[in-house]
Amino acid sequence: MYASAFVLGFHGCDESVGERVLSGKTSLSPSENPYDWLGHGIYFWENSPQRARDWAKFLAAGRRKSARAISRPFVLGAIIDLGLCLDLTEAASLELVRESHTRMTELFEVSGRPLPVNEPAVSADADLLLRNLDCAVINYVHAVREEEALAPYDSVRGAFFEGRPLYPGAGISAKTHLQICVRNPRQIRGYFRPLQK
Repeated sequence: MYASAFVLGFHGCDESVGERVLSGKTSLSPSENPYDWLGHGIYFWENSPQRARDWAKFLAAGRRKSARAISRPFVLGAIIDLGLCLDLTEAASLELVRESHTRMTELFEVSGRPLPVNEPAVSADADLLLRNLDCAVINYVHAVREEEALAPYDSVRGAFFEGRPLYPGAGISAKTHLQICVRNPRQIRGYFRPLQK
């Protein structure tokens, strides 16, 4: 957990959305799906315009239902001040999330409700792309902070090892990435059009 670190984020979207954001006519909307990996907020691939482009193309191809239809894949760059960040690449944040899971599990048991579970998006999905449990736990972290009148997290950052091994016998996954979920839109300091390579 740290305050103020600038990173570059990249968001895959439809060209019409990207151009409206660049012109200042609109802002990106937070995602509030129950399966969002880092809880609710505005999602970016850290330092990876190619992953944002691939994601936009994936959605445009109709391989996954999306509330935001994409006909012309586009990449929007953003300068993000992470602010007070729940950074899942550091030990204190991971421990906080583990403790929150324990507390949330106890609440679910008392209420007799089943705990959400991470699920595959398709039959061959070993990565469990529908992160219902992770989303609920991270949203619970935010709810507890609000209840305890603690400063809210501006962002959440996580490293994900996704996809097949990069090569035979590799311990590196083909889709490894850093993802950022911006909860406080004021932490997005500006947008830009990435150079095409």
